[in-house]
This record gives sequence, structure tokens and C-alpha cells, in this order.
Amino acid sequence: MPYQELDDLPDSVKRNLPKHAREIYRAAYNSAEEQYGEEDRAHRVAWGAVEQKYEKNENGEWVSKENY
Repeated sequence: MPYQELDDLPDSVKRNLPKHAREIYRAAYNSAEEQYGEEDRAHRVAWGAVEQKYEKNENGEWVSKENY
């Protein structure tokens, strides 16, 4: 099931990721879900896409790798 809005994302994503990271997650998830048709795989792809641009800092917060 593709995510139409950022508010539709899982709570773990909404609570932890900044807006831009949530946008990356949603786009990657929707693309992977359409391509593979597997929800678990789509979530793994989405997290991988986020981790290309974001990482956790020493406080456990997700921050852009460009600003870190």
C-alpha cells in the first residue's frame, strides 16, 4: 500500500525522521513497493535510501550527513 501523505507513514518513521528524510522514505517505499510488491522489502529499501543522506548523531537524532 503506497503512502499518499507523510502523516500516513509508520509512527517509527514519523517520530524519528526530519521532514526531508520522511519525504525520501515515502518516495523510496512507494517506488519499491510498486516494483517488488513486497512490503517488508519496500521498508528495507526506504530505510536504505534514508541512510544514504542521513545518519544518527551522538544523541540518537537523525541528521543530514551534509550538516553533520
